[in-house]
Amino acid sequence: LSYLKKIDNMGGALCAIDGSSGNVFVGEVPTIKPKIPMEWPILLSWAQKTKRLGVRANADTPDDAKRARKYGAEGIGLCRTERMFNAADRQGIFVDMIMARDVNQRKEVLKKLLPLLKDDFVQILKAMEGYKVTIRLFDPPLHEFLPSSKNKKVLARAKELEEVNPMMGHRGVRLGITYPEIYEMQIRAVFEATAKLVKKKIDAKPQIMIPQVGSIEELNHIKSIYDNVKSDIEKKYRTKFKINFGTMLEVVRACLTSDELAKTAEFFSFGTNDLTQAVFSFSREDAESKFLEEYKKKEILEISPFQSIDENGVGNLMDIAVSRGRKIKSDLEIGICGEHGGDPDSIRFCHSADISYVSASPFRIPVAIVAAAQAAINKK
Repeated sequence: LSYLKKIDNMGGALCAIDGSSGNVFVGEVPTIKPKIPMEWPILLSWAQKTKRLGVRANADTPDDAKRARKYGAEGIGLCRTERMFNAADRQGIFVDMIMARDVNQRKEVLKKLLPLLKDDFVQILKAMEGYKVTIRLFDPPLHEFLPSSKNKKVLARAKELEEVNPMMGHRGVRLGITYPEIYEMQIRAVFEATAKLVKKKIDAKPQIMIPQVGSIEELNHIKSIYDNVKSDIEKKYRTKFKINFGTMLEVVRACLTSDELAKTAEFFSFGTNDLTQAVFSFSREDAESKFLEEYKKKEILEISPFQSIDENGVGNLMDIAVSRGRKIKSDLEIGICGEHGGDPDSIRFCHSADISYVSASPFRIPVAIVAAAQAAINKK
């Protein structure tokens, strides 16, 4: 802790992070640019022809989307819309929305955000033309977006929004139900962006995904908002738009009742990070900082379940969800979008579990493609 405090007090100091090990080095260290072997493009093309699993990217910005496509991604499996509110030109607007005391005030503030999000979606969808882009609606608790402040009004609002266990609290679909104007604005921005691209004859393929769903009643509640917006936009442009509506499977109850959810959802995507937390009943942050290393030393766990999918627990639950969901819709598209999407062992499991695609960070796309091909070869 004293070392972390020392680093914290070195504001502005240069540091380097090893992306493989996670080690942090304070000060300047020697670096080299990675060299891509001449044979790599050929190997990658073989892997793309051999694999069964689709490989998509987790991408939240137009630059991420372009980078992912360059590395071979076949679409975006997770676009986290809350990241869009962190930009300098909109962070203050979103804070104003949180501070608003009634729904009408919130709607007025959200009107300012709609065109900004629309522009983001236009650029991301354009970068991934011809491929599906799965857009997850707002997920984290609102209090995370309030700035550190001594302002009495901000402090009072932060106190109102404070939660004992935010990971399992007022977030995701629960937020969308209690603050429907947020989801309504985001859905409208997706439709408006799609309309703009369709007019330019650009093949945009957005999908809207709802986080933290635990029941069909929750999903249907948001679907009614989606249907109303869809109707408005189609009347406005006198055009029909095909934007799939689906859900994440990251709540245990959702996995066990996937047959019910499949009646409304047009696709599923496992949020394996949160699902792992739910199955093990510990948070990733606490586990990694407090006891996971000790568990590995004492051979209680061979590897972190946040690194590779725990096949006996989380994997078993995924198998149940896939089986029950596809009994309702045999061609149901089911992906994963946690960090496991770039892990070779997890990719092997996903291949055997008949998952449709994995989604990984842009820089892990080539690794995921090769791992998917290896999984296909080993299964033969």
